[in-house]
Formats: sequence, C-alpha cells, structure tokens
Amino acid sequence: MAVQRALISVFDKTGVLEFAKRVNALGIEILSTGGTAKLLRDAGVAVKDVSEFTGWPEMLGGRVKTLHPKVHGGLLFRRGHTEDQKQAAEYGIAPIDLVVVNLYPFAETAAKAGLTAGELIENIDIGGPTMLRSAAKNFESVTVVTDPADYERVAAELEAGRETSLATRLDLARKVFAATSSYDGMITTELERLSAKTPAIELGEKQPLPQRLHVALRMLQPLRYGENPHQAAGLYVPAGGAPRGLAAAKQLQGKELSYNNFVDLEAARSLAGEFSRPAAVIIKHNNPCGAAEQETPLDAYLKALASDPVSAFGGVLAFNRVVDAATAEEVAKLFVECIAAPGFDEKAKTIFAAKKNLRLLELPGNGLEADRELQLKRILGGMLVQQPDLGEIKEGELRAVTKRAPSPEETSTLRFAWKVSKHVKSNAIVFAKNGATLGVGAGQMSRVDSVKLAVMKAQSSLQASVVASDAFFPFPDGVEEAAKAGATAVIQPGGSVKDAEVIAAADRLGMAMVLTGMRHFLH
Repeated sequence: MAVQRALISVFDKTGVLEFAKRVNALGIEILSTGGTAKLLRDAGVAVKDVSEFTGWPEMLGGRVKTLHPKVHGGLLFRRGHTEDQKQAAEYGIAPIDLVVVNLYPFAETAAKAGLTAGELIENIDIGGPTMLRSAAKNFESVTVVTDPADYERVAAELEAGRETSLATRLDLARKVFAATSSYDGMITTELERLSAKTPAIELGEKQPLPQRLHVALRMLQPLRYGENPHQAAGLYVPAGGAPRGLAAAKQLQGKELSYNNFVDLEAARSLAGEFSRPAAVIIKHNNPCGAAEQETPLDAYLKALASDPVSAFGGVLAFNRVVDAATAEEVAKLFVECIAAPGFDEKAKTIFAAKKNLRLLELPGNGLEADRELQLKRILGGMLVQQPDLGEIKEGELRAVTKRAPSPEETSTLRFAWKVSKHVKSNAIVFAKNGATLGVGAGQMSRVDSVKLAVMKAQSSLQASVVASDAFFPFPDGVEEAAKAGATAVIQPGGSVKDAEVIAAADRLGMAMVLTGMRHFLH
C-alpha cells in the first residue's frame, strides 16, 4: 500500500532533514509540528502544520498538539476494514501512513543537577508515545520510525516502491513498543522522587532502590553459546538507548564471543579500570590470576603473568592503556582467548593478526568506568537487586591496629592488593608486592584455606609481601599462615568477634595490620 502522508515530529533531529527531503521528493505529504516543522520549512521542504490538518490549534502550553481524532484516526483505521473505511470517510479522517517520532529526553533531564519537579513533569512526553503506539498497533498499514538509525532503510524502501514491506513494519513496531516500555519504566522510577506536600509537589533525591524496577532490553547480538555449548545465549542492551561500556566495544578480530567470554571480559575490564597507572589484568574463570600496576603496559603484563603463568593459559586479558607492539609481542607468546583495551597500535594489530581466533576488543571511551547501574540476579520466582560495590578507602581512612604501623611502601601495596581483592570471588585472599599480585586464593569455603591456596599458587617468594582479605579473619589461623609464608602486613575490614585475638597474633608475628571497616564480598 503506497505511502501518501507522513507525520514527522522529533526531538532528536539527527538525520531527519535529509530523510524528510527524500520523503518529500516522492510527493508524500508531510505533516509536522513546532521545531521540526520550522527546520523542514526553512530548508525548503513542503510541510503542513498538524494544527492545519486537524483544524485545532496547539494548546495548553503545547501539551496538546497531536491528541486529536484526525491524527489517531488516520493512524489507527484499518485500511482493509469496510466499517473503518466508512467511518473514516464520514468524519473526514485521512490516512497517515508513515510516522517519524522520537521522544523528549526524559532520562537526560532527570539526571540534571538542580532539576525541579516542574521540569521533570514537563519532560514526560505524552503525544509522542501515544502516536508511536497507535502507529505501531496498526503496523499492517502504517510504518513507524523512532530510531534515526532506521531512516536509511525506510527511505530506500520507499524510493524502491513507494511503500515498505510488512516485515520492515513489524520490526519497526517491535522497536517502538520496546522504546515506549523503557520510557514508561524510566518515568515510573523517577516519579518516586516526587513527594506531595501541600500545596506543591517537591522533588527529592533518588532512592538507593526503587519500589518498582522496569527493565526493557533488546538483543544486540547472539553469542556462540552460554556457559556450556548446549545453552543458547545473547548479549542484550537497554532497549531505549545506545550500547555503552563493554557492550559497545568494537571487536577487531577473532571468533564470535561466548557468554563466558563476556563474563570474564567484564571482570577484567572492571579491575583494570581501578588503576590510574598502566595496568594489566589476567582473568581465568571470572577470577584474577594475575594483576599488576607498573610504569608501562609491558611491565604490568609481565608482572601479572609471573603471578600465575599456568592459570593464565587460555585466560582473558585487559589493559587500561593502548597496547603497543612490545606488549603485543610478549602477549602473543601465550594462548589467550580475548584481550580488551582502550586501543591497539597498528604494529600490535599486525602482531595479533597472526592469531586468527584471538578476540581483540577495543573499548569505547567509557569502557573502563565503574558500572554504576543496579545489579540484578535471578532467583526462581524473583529478582535480587543491589547497588554496585563502589566502596573505596580514601586517604587517611585506613586504621592501623597493630603495634607496628605499615611503612609507606607497604601501605601503597596494601592499597593495591585491596583493590584486587574486591574483584576476587569470596573468600578472597591476595598476596602482593611491588604493585603486582604474587598469589591469589579465591572461592574457598574457609578463609584459611584461601590463604593456603594463595600460598600454593604463588610462583615466587612471598617474603616481604602484603596480604589483603576481602572480609575479616574469623580466627588468627589465616594471619598465622600468611606470616609463615612471608607476609609482613595485612589489610582487612575487621569486625570479627575475635578481632583482638587476630590483632594479637599479628603483633606476636611482627606484622602490621590495617582495618578498612568495609568488606568486599563477591559471590
């Protein structure tokens, strides 16, 4: 069915002028409103105002523009339905066959500093979502576009035959309902900030956890498989926005990514992002088997690899700096699954190109940032939701509790080990020295066993090392095992009923101990 009439009214005007010119060139009548109408008209595109089309002016401060039977009748009437055709003719309802609408930037407005309740409410788009939903419901006859990325394919189909395919219209309708669902979910969450205090509505701070949480996702790409080859898996991103972070990484080469690859890459890039100096991280089965912060990416990689070269085989790497040729030459000697970094220089790319299956991922500008979104985990019949672990120990917050305080060098390494321990599955123990891990004990059922595992995994002497524990030592035995291996200083949260005994053991062994008052369980 040929497109006769289009309604174009957008907030995000990216690409809309060029699209409208192509539509206009086909002789399709264009209806529009406000700023969009002015943009098109100023560029010489023939436009009819919606108010002229409906015979009603915009009113109520612009709140009512398109909420009219001639607009929604034109969108909703079923072209092949005899009674609908009869009523459309009776009431002078003309078909609108193409709708191009995107919405007020509610999320961006809600995130503004100094936002008022009035601003938040006025940025709730009503006419836009209503038109989108009407058009999407009638996708058998109406083409609806809400994403500027779809302008090209719609314009090309119109130019090829003055109409779009049913498959295209259905796909676009699905995108619309995903977008409006996400939009309504954002509004639902943000309205929890409002309080009704007579005689005015006031805006408060965001609550740590919303009473209602709406998640709308779209598949960005299918994955090779899930945790095991018999499990299907995909990468999903927020339905209403562009991918960001690891989900927006550009794969430069290598095989398709699997579910496990992404889980390990997220663990790797999040730990690499903890450090300000050049850092390298090696992840195996979602745990760091090596991490280092040094003066160059090459030195960081060599130190990280030395921590546990056996476990590093088949691992996933992340760097917080562009990977250069010297680093690439060393990394190429080891079999690894994936490497993520802010970039790879041309010589490094050439070196890695010889490894056809190696997956190289170039992180976007925000690819090393901490994930600040709420964390979700399914249980049967429900969802667990928590804030992300963004806890940090600021300068001066470490509390020395032993007779000997740590030296400046020990303190620096204790801080490094503490950052790494945050990314190790609990019970977590990390031995470190000179800005690099020496031994990592992860996921054991008792803390002393994590200490013993870390000692066993160490490939070099632990003399004069420091040790970090993600949670308190429930008994002195963990500290005693660490001292036996050569550790001279300990960082831990404290909080055990046996803290006094643990501290006494450290004093007896000549160790320095600092408490953070904060634990970093990771399950």
